[in-house]
Amino acid sequence: MARQSFLGTLAKLALGALETATRRPRRGRDDGLRGPRPGSRGESGGLGDARADAAPSGIQTVELRPEDVPRLRLSYAPQHDGEADAGEVVWTWVPYAENDGRGKDRPVLLIARHGADRHYAVKLTSKSKDGDREFLPLGSGPWDPAGRESWVDLDQLYSVHADGMRREAAALDLDRFTRVAAALQRRYGWGAGS
Repeated sequence: MARQSFLGTLAKLALGALETATRRPRRGRDDGLRGPRPGSRGESGGLGDARADAAPSGIQTVELRPEDVPRLRLSYAPQHDGEADAGEVVWTWVPYAENDGRGKDRPVLLIARHGADRHYAVKLTSKSKDGDREFLPLGSGPWDPAGRESWVDLDQLYSVHADGMRREAAALDLDRFTRVAAALQRRYGWGAGS
């Protein structure tokens, strides 16, 4: 039964990637400028007053409660086109859990679109989390220049603005993305595909 669920998730993600690749309009950046660094003075991080399913304003990365986003549809659609896509690991400023304005530049895995200029994401860490059920081991990848092992934090969800991320990482292979998607589906009941 678990194998059928895994294969079903894999098929939905592959189909979603194919559909996205064949109908997605290209979005170009007209000025190439980036806004202020998210989390710098004058910008607040954290949950704010915005509904979780409505894209927050501004370019800051915002933590969301996964339980508040029941209709999230996981997708896998990495493309080498200079734009961020679900299935890619990018670097962005992520607020600390205390939501006190502090944070850290870190890699996140984009798992779905969140409006026109944002993506839902889960953060990665290189601190060993073996045996911790809140984290899924990913292994190493090109997103970490030191080649360290990484873990996905399954307990935290972020909304990341396209102008608040750097494209210095890589696409996660479909097999590892499918493992992440299956773990998130079991935990939150999210669907797969577009």
